[in-house]
Amino acid sequence: MREIFSQELNDLHVCFSEMGMLVNQAVYNSVKAFVNHDRELALKVIRNDVVINECEVDIERRSFEIIALQQPVTRDLRMIVTIMKASSDLERMGDHAVSIAKSTIRVKGNRRVPEIEAAIATMAEIVKKMVEAVLDAYVKRDDRRARKIAQHDQQVNEAFQRIYERCITEMQQNPDTVIGSTDYLLVSTYLERVGDYVTNICEWIVYLKTNKLIELNVNNKETL
Repeated sequence: MREIFSQELNDLHVCFSEMGMLVNQAVYNSVKAFVNHDRELALKVIRNDVVINECEVDIERRSFEIIALQQPVTRDLRMIVTIMKASSDLERMGDHAVSIAKSTIRVKGNRRVPEIEAAIATMAEIVKKMVEAVLDAYVKRDDRRARKIAQHDQQVNEAFQRIYERCITEMQQNPDTVIGSTDYLLVSTYLERVGDYVTNICEWIVYLKTNKLIELNVNNKETL
């Protein structure tokens, strides 16, 4: 029985890792599509979201089956809870990637501001690295690294603030950019939220390792 349980737990772990890679690619492609005005890539992100949603449903189903049939305790139960909670965060990250992709389609043909798009691309790169790092930290059960990854969310917040201020200035000076700048604000907001969800996953990694539920980045002053 223990061998069967271990295999089921490993399969669950693999499903989560695969979902994480799909989400990371979705976030990357959505911003790439937005910055490059690539409508086809944006549509691909939107179409592929159904796979991410199916992954979350599959993880939830597998998790409940393991809990019901194997009745795991202590660390094994924490791992299942972590995967369920973190997969929910991943699904929301995928939703934000779709929202960015939809912005690509919506603003096609509007006046664009290259400087702001470059700033969004830079912000997206920070977020992408955070997503990749948190997935690696999860695989390695590295709670110390998770805490450090969460601190990078401050960089995302600062990038968002710079983009916000630039957009407001642009709209005041160039009324023709109001529609486009509004989408820039939305896209940067979606990226900022993805950073928040990465922080949530960091917190679940800490829980998995320490059995303690903590809140990272409280007032952006989390002490390592």
